[in-house]
Amino acid sequence: MDQNDRHAKKVNPIQVQKFLKGIDYPTSKQQLIKTAQEEGADDNVIQTLQEMSADQYNSPNDVAQAIGKIA
Repeated sequence: MDQNDRHAKKVNPIQVQKFLKGIDYPTSKQQLIKTAQEEGADDNVIQTLQEMSADQYNSPNDVAQAIGKIA
């Protein structure tokens, strides 16, 4: 099965935040993804960050809200 064909398991925003330690806000979605990858985030976390709609985030709360909006 192709990775794009399966839907990622929904991740908890708190789970995501542990992979974003030390990031400075405001920041871009691409920087969030890069930092999470460097901190060892799994594919579910990376895919969740990729699915977030905005390109810029001003705080961890913005990230948590964006994750909550992913169906």
